[in-house]
Amino acid sequence: MKKLLTIFFIFNFSFFICSARADTGYDVEDPMFILSATDFLSRTGLSMDTESILKISQKFAYGLNNRLSVGASFHYQQDFDGPEDGFSNIDLSGTYRLSAGSEDSRIISDALFGVKINGNDRVRDPEFADTVWYAGLRVGRQWSGITLAGTVKTSWIFDETRGMAYIDFIPEAYFRFDEKWKMGIGMDFRVATNPNFDQEWVNFKFLRQYGRTQYVGHVDYEIESDEWQFGARVNIVF
Repeated sequence: MKKLLTIFFIFNFSFFICSARADTGYDVEDPMFILSATDFLSRTGLSMDTESILKISQKFAYGLNNRLSVGASFHYQQDFDGPEDGFSNIDLSGTYRLSAGSEDSRIISDALFGVKINGNDRVRDPEFADTVWYAGLRVGRQWSGITLAGTVKTSWIFDETRGMAYIDFIPEAYFRFDEKWKMGIGMDFRVATNPNFDQEWVNFKFLRQYGRTQYVGHVDYEIESDEWQFGARVNIVF
């Protein structure tokens, strides 16, 4: 509980440290970033957790216009201590910018939607499971040195034996020290109809940016299970 209160304090205190609007450029890790028209994104990731599971991910996304982007991604995991190896479902996703902010209201909002098709029934993780439908809303505000955002996302698995629903509540704070160095902290509270899949993650990332390329290192901690994940990813906007 002390950890949660500390992070909550940091989120609220951050409102007072910056006042100008942000120029985020090709800052893909900013939670309120959206691709511009004809921009193409490649995001490649690699992570390892304390349960000896190696995960590899690849995402491609394209900006159809300045408000709508679509993407596709997949994950592969290698379980060194068990049988849960294999590819995840294929995630077909979309992000639509509902509000880009104005002088009257600087709040930015996005609608999130998608479907993860043909999951791997050998893997317990819902992100690898059967077909998953999801939709959500992200709201945030950008300043010159920080972005604050919050996301609510709901997901459904329609399966006679493994079917369930879950909701994710995701607050995030993202700090820009200069054009090259950035840092982000966040949390993911997941509440599922099957309590075995409830989760409380704390996330930290640190990155270096070169033009349209970002190199990211991240550490993630799940409070209830005392599980750690360590990983890195590379984002390139073409």
